[in-house]
Amino acid sequence: MQYILLEATTPVTATETTGQAANEQTQQTIEVDGAPNKEEETKPTGFGSANILFFVAIFAIMYFLMIRPQQKKQKETQQMLNGLQENDKVITVSGIIGRIISFKPDKDIVVIEIDDKNKIRVEFQRSAIAGLIKPTESDRS
Repeated sequence: MQYILLEATTPVTATETTGQAANEQTQQTIEVDGAPNKEEETKPTGFGSANILFFVAIFAIMYFLMIRPQQKKQKETQQMLNGLQENDKVITVSGIIGRIISFKPDKDIVVIEIDDKNKIRVEFQRSAIAGLIKPTESDRS
């Protein structure tokens, strides 16, 4: 960086050289020093439209690969839970397999029978049901 020292245009006497004139010269040097030099102008760093497009593309890829499939799966699960009926065979998130006996709609609870012979019934929250089990030939008879 270049320093340019400007001399005062008014003549300076010997009595003025001690304080005020020296301060004026320093102030003028600082002002000139703060101005950009044409030879040393910096070029832009390049954070332009190409970088913005890159970040938009990364976000779009993440949306379509991660967020969108999760939303789709959650919507399908909610439709399955809303479509539950009595006598549907279900599996819970803990792995218990049973048959829906009844619903308690005020508490959003499902009563599942896990043993037909001993009539063992367990209450689960509706959200604890992981999925429906399609009936097989042996279950229908």
